Amino acid sequence: MPESFINIHSISEFHRYYSLESPKHPLVSVIDLTKIKRKDTDSAQHFHHLGLYAAVYKKFDGSFKYGRSDYDFQEGALMFIAPDQIVQTSSDTDTEIDEGWFLAFHPDFIYGSELGKKIRNYTFFDYSSNEALYVSDEEKKTLETIISAIQTEYSKNIDRHTQGLILNNIELLLNYCDRFYERQFFTRSKVSNDILHNFEQLLNHYFDDENLIDKGIPEVKYFAEKLYLSSNYLSDLLTKYSGKTTIEHIHLRLVDKAKNLLLGTSKSISEIAYELGFEHPSHFTKVFKTKTGLSPLHFRKNQIS
Repeated sequence: MPESFINIHSISEFHRYYSLESPKHPLVSVIDLTKIKRKDTDSAQHFHHLGLYAAVYKKFDGSFKYGRSDYDFQEGALMFIAPDQIVQTSSDTDTEIDEGWFLAFHPDFIYGSELGKKIRNYTFFDYSSNEALYVSDEEKKTLETIISAIQTEYSKNIDRHTQGLILNNIELLLNYCDRFYERQFFTRSKVSNDILHNFEQLLNHYFDDENLIDKGIPEVKYFAEKLYLSSNYLSDLLTKYSGKTTIEHIHLRLVDKAKNLLLGTSKSISEIAYELGFEHPSHFTKVFKTKTGLSPLHFRKNQIS
């Protein structure tokens, strides 16, 4: 299948690419995906480089790949895009859309606003496309009401209130999506439990290896890639279920192994640090003290005495 790479850096470029009329606002737009005519090139696989924030809702006859599992897209699903992400699309996921909309807003639109200061708190902007938010009919209606309010506002004559009112509605939509994602972590319990189980197995396997000095301390990305997830999605899921992020789970496992070495061997603190994969003993000491309240040396002395 042929491939193409498409750069879209503005709302106007997005409208031109899909042969839409000029946008009513230069920095924000909502597009009805059912009205987009497929281009001759849409049989190709596309890689879009977007310079925009976007929330995309789609509902169509087809399946959606989540890790190694297929999920039905007939429910309707939301995906989120942050500026400079590469988005991959292909003909098998862009056909026969029953309903859908595309909210896009330029980073300049939120600069200097409260939303601009906390946009990175919405971690789902860094989720992979296979970590879509599946919404119920009731949830969909809530989001559509907000989308309609955004459209209505930028379709009027733009005045000093326009930006603030649209920003408020975008933030409201994102807050609802944050709530709906929390619901999804629990309602799709089989998927979540499978991920948790597989993560624990990966964590055990990694730290059972006696070759940590060469492997080093695992990064969140290592486990996320093994589970076919984004780093943010994995950490958010673990936080919802256990109250601890991925890195906290990694550090706790490191500390458990460190305790065994501190009490079961006569190795120095530096030797233990290197054996656990730390490049610098001071980093090991900091992690250990953060999790236990004691330095490795004080922990060893307290247990022996």
